[in-house]
Amino acid sequence: MNTQRSRLLLLSLSLLWIGCQTAEDPNLTVYSGRSKSLVDPVVEKFSADTGIKVDVRYGDTAEMAVALMEEGDQSRADVFWAQDAGALGAVAEEGLLAPLPDSLRQKVGSKYVGNLGTWVATSGRARTLAYSVDRVSPDQLPSSVFDLTAAEYRGRVGWAPANGSFQAFVTAMRIVHGDDQTRTWLTDMKANGAVAFPKNTAILQGIANGDVDFGLPNHYYLFRFKSEDPNFPVEQTSFEAGDIGNLVNVAGVGIVTHTDSPVAAARFVSYVLGNYSQEYFAEETFEYPVVQVSSEGSLPPDSLVPAVELDQLQDLQQTLDMLREIGLL
Repeated sequence: MNTQRSRLLLLSLSLLWIGCQTAEDPNLTVYSGRSKSLVDPVVEKFSADTGIKVDVRYGDTAEMAVALMEEGDQSRADVFWAQDAGALGAVAEEGLLAPLPDSLRQKVGSKYVGNLGTWVATSGRARTLAYSVDRVSPDQLPSSVFDLTAAEYRGRVGWAPANGSFQAFVTAMRIVHGDDQTRTWLTDMKANGAVAFPKNTAILQGIANGDVDFGLPNHYYLFRFKSEDPNFPVEQTSFEAGDIGNLVNVAGVGIVTHTDSPVAAARFVSYVLGNYSQEYFAEETFEYPVVQVSSEGSLPPDSLVPAVELDQLQDLQQTLDMLREIGLL
C-alpha cells in the first residue's frame, strides 16, 4: 500500500512538473538594437543548442526602446538586446526590465551591470585615440582628449559628430564634466579645424589617406582593418588613466518584465554571456568580451576607464541639442 501511494505521489509530482514546463511559451521574441549581421550567428547557435525558437525583431536601438515603452505590458518582447547602455537605462527606468538573477549579474563586473540590476553588458567597446604611424611621433600623443584643442592639433583631428558612439561619448563628458566644459570643448574643437567624417571607419581611412593625423573612433574598427591588412598604417592608444576619452560603452541585454518565457529568456541571457558567444564577439566583431574567455582581448582595466554610470547615457536629447546649437549636426 505504501509503495502504491509512493508511485501515485511520484506520478502527481511528475505531472505537476510537466505542467509547469508547458505553461511557459517555449519560444522567445527578442527586440534587438544590434544588427542582424553582428548577432544572428549567436541567435542561430542558441536555437540549435537549446531547441528554443527565437523570433528577432531588428531595428535601431532607440527605435526598439521606444517600441517597448509604447507597447508596455502588451509587448510581444521577452528580451531586449541593445547596442548601448543608455537605451537599457531608459527602458529600465520605465520599469520594463525585470531584475536579473544573481547568477547572471555575477558573470560580469559590477561596472557593467545596470544600476537596478535589470541588465548586463554583453560586449564592450572603448573610445580610443587613433593616429598615423608615419606622421605622428610618441611625443605628439596627447595625455587627455581635452588637449586636442591645442594649436599643434589644428586641422589634424578627425571625429564623427553624427555617429551614435560619438554622441554617447559627448553625453558621458556632460555627465562627468558638466555642460559648460563640454560645450567649450566642442566649440574649441570646431574652431581648431577638427574634420568631420560620417563614421568611424571613414576616420581611420582618412588617417591612412593623410587627410588627418589623429582620430576619435571606437577601438574595434582598427582591429577589423588590421585583420584584412596587418600593415594598415594606423595605430591607436588610450589617454591618461580616468580620462573621459577612454569611455567604455557596452551592448547589453535584459529580460522584459511581462515576458511569458522567463526561464527561456534567462537561458538566452546566460548563453550570450557564455564561452561561445563571448569568443564570437572577440574574434568576429572584435569587441571586448565582458566574461573572460580564451581569446585575446579583454576590457581595459577599471583604473584606465572613467567613472561613468552607464545607465545615465540615456540623456541623449540634450547632447543632440548641444551639437545642433554648435553647428555640428
